[in-house]
Amino acid sequence: MEKIPCLDLKQQNKQVKAEIFELFEKVFENTAFSGGTFVQEFEQNFAQYTSTQYAIGVSNGTIALHLAMLALNIGQGDEVIIPANTFIATAWGVSHAGATPVFIDCTADTWEIDANKIEEKITPKTKAIIGVHLYGQPFDVDAVKAICDKHNLFLIEDAAQAQGARYKGKNVGGLAEMACFSFYPGKNLGACGEAGGITTNNEDYLKRIHSLRNHGMTVRYYHDEIGYNYRMGGLEGASLTVKLRYLEDWNNRRRAIAKRYLSEIKNEKIKMQTQPDFADSVFHLFVVTTEDKDGFCQYLNDNNIIPAFHYPVPCHLQKAYTHLGYKVGDFPNAEYLAAHCVSLPMFAELTDEQVNYVIEAINNY
Repeated sequence: MEKIPCLDLKQQNKQVKAEIFELFEKVFENTAFSGGTFVQEFEQNFAQYTSTQYAIGVSNGTIALHLAMLALNIGQGDEVIIPANTFIATAWGVSHAGATPVFIDCTADTWEIDANKIEEKITPKTKAIIGVHLYGQPFDVDAVKAICDKHNLFLIEDAAQAQGARYKGKNVGGLAEMACFSFYPGKNLGACGEAGGITTNNEDYLKRIHSLRNHGMTVRYYHDEIGYNYRMGGLEGASLTVKLRYLEDWNNRRRAIAKRYLSEIKNEKIKMQTQPDFADSVFHLFVVTTEDKDGFCQYLNDNNIIPAFHYPVPCHLQKAYTHLGYKVGDFPNAEYLAAHCVSLPMFAELTDEQVNYVIEAINNY
């Protein structure tokens, strides 16, 4: 068996190359390289896809989180509660706005934000909670939202990994004040370049973010506040318009692969993320844990299966946040996951033969 990578974008790109390049020609003809018609077309399509009123294209997913904070007037002196086991960008959005991320642990089984740990971290400075649909699996939105409603806090979805995931039958993106998406090339819906987006049903947030992403302007050359150059590019918007047409098929293939992993991997040394009934994951990543991470990864590599690691250091133990005073042992579930997690091959173009091989190899470990 030839090497099976954790992710292979080349196969997907071959599938859509002709359509994307055809639309790129139109972007060139219209010189619509920054914002403009092709970004607007994607915004309309993505809002419809997520069943939201508005979608706003921006430069990347980290910027989406930053702008969400600014739209909610979250800044210096404020606190935002987030899970410790997430990609660091969840915390960057809070920090870039001048606020302080307050980390909490994940559950031991779903690996998502633990709603039971939230209230003990709420202070008079707390303004919002960011729930992360980790690895493409929705967190328990209703449980977290009930806490937000009780304490008058904003809820934001970090849906960077979850384009097309469903919570209790509803697409993520419209379950909170706002949802922030990454369209980094490796995502289930990935641009040809860097891109991100925000979805919301609130027109005030729409107007504020439109202004903030474009130098604080509502009228050209009249700047109402200190703004940013955070627009999505036309080429990125065009590529996303094409790929959005394929997203459901790609996600369904990921679900089919994951279903086989979940049901056919029978090795007791391998533990998998629990899939609650309320969550319909899109399996951006398929992460497992094992006690002997190094030995397992060496075994996979020896058998031409290339693993990956998401994420080997939890946010609260990152050097960048040393000043917050967290220490080893503060969030044992997140720390265990970080130390023992391995990502298996997961992309829509995996063949049945490759999936069979991965399952057999792991069962023989």
